[in-house]
Amino acid sequence: MPDVPEVLFVCVHNAGRSQMAAALLDHHARGRVRVRSAGSAPADRINPAVHEVMAEIGLDLTKQFPKPLTDDAVRAADVVVTMGCGDACPVYPGKRYLDWELPDPADRTTDDIRSIRDEIDARVRALLAELTGTL
Repeated sequence: MPDVPEVLFVCVHNAGRSQMAAALLDHHARGRVRVRSAGSAPADRINPAVHEVMAEIGLDLTKQFPKPLTDDAVRAADVVVTMGCGDACPVYPGKRYLDWELPDPADRTTDDIRSIRDEIDARVRALLAELTGTL
């Protein structure tokens, strides 16, 4: 693992789960990890309810937008965390892949999305501790 590992979060639309995970890891890591997110079929915008639940904990996603998954993004990552993108994510030798089974926030209530956010936060904190040896 390099001095500053890079983590790529991937979901289908890059409008919910992967955006929340990237924002949470970036927040908790404070520069100790490089973070990216992408989608196998990016949406036009981030889910407004995701913006809302992240703002509740002080994380602003207004400058973020859904990005397409590229081979370059996967090649640059040390750890690739998939969240429901299935076989759309390219697999390269030497990369660490994690598959986090989480519900898609699309068409969910704000309370449901808060629960998803909190589950992602717990997983992100555990990943950060693993990557850096601290939290």
